[in-house]
Parts: sequence; structure tokens; C-alpha cells
Amino acid sequence: MKKAIILFFVIGLMSLSASSQILKPITWSYAAKRTSATTATLYIKATIDDGWHLYSQFVKAGGPVKTTFTFPAAAGYTLVGKTIEPKPVVKYEDTFKMNVSYFEHSVIFQQKIKLTGKSALVKGTVESMVCNDKQCLPPEEIAFSIAVK
Repeated sequence: MKKAIILFFVIGLMSLSASSQILKPITWSYAAKRTSATTATLYIKATIDDGWHLYSQFVKAGGPVKTTFTFPAAAGYTLVGKTIEPKPVVKYEDTFKMNVSYFEHSVIFQQKIKLTGKSALVKGTVESMVCNDKQCLPPEEIAFSIAVK
């Protein structure tokens, strides 16, 4: 009888821990490539789990939280233009009652910079929101730093 109670308790704990797992359907990675002696392009890649999608930078008001990149002013570089993205999927989402732009599987955002020195450490944040056909996760802000050598 004691063994049955202990087994029941262990199974209960295992199911509780399995149901409280934190979902992380997106993985971010970063790289930089020099394009000349004084310029470089930053590559910010989102790898998105199957069934999930990440919203574009260009979502209209009233929709989901759009992906936003923030680059605080720093010595060593200046931004050239805005962060660009490839063409997203555009689809009507009943949850938001509007067409929304998003990416599935993976997406690479690019930001050009002008270097003011020989190298730079570009720091910033990306705020994003992901959804699947059952739920949306709260927006998340991730800090990053990209070395440009």
C-alpha cells in the first residue's frame, strides 16, 4: 500500500512539472559581416518552432505586438536606415479580426551600420510576440550584443 501511495505521489509530481513547462518556441541568433572597411550588416535570426509564428515589424494598431528592435546610441557605430525584413506571410487572423503579417520556421532581419572605429560591440533588444493556432504567449524582450570585428 505504501508503494502505491509513493508511486501515485511521484506520478503526480511528474505530471505537474510537465504541465508547468515554460514554452520557448523561438530561438534568436546573431551575426555580423563587414561589407567594407567602414560598414557592416547585422543579421538577427529567429528560428521558430513548427506551428508557431512571429509577427512582422509592420503590424497595424489593434493587432498583435509587432517585432521591434531597439539599438541605443553607442560609440563605435551609427545605424544606417531601419531594420529590414523579408516578405512576410499575410493572413487574416480571427483572434485580431484583421490581416496580420508574420513569419514561420525562420526569418533573418538585417540592420546596416557605419563603423566609426576599427570594431564595435552593437547592443540592443528585440521585443516580439509569438502565437500558434491555440494561444499567444506574452511579449518578450531579449537583450543581445553583436561583435563587429
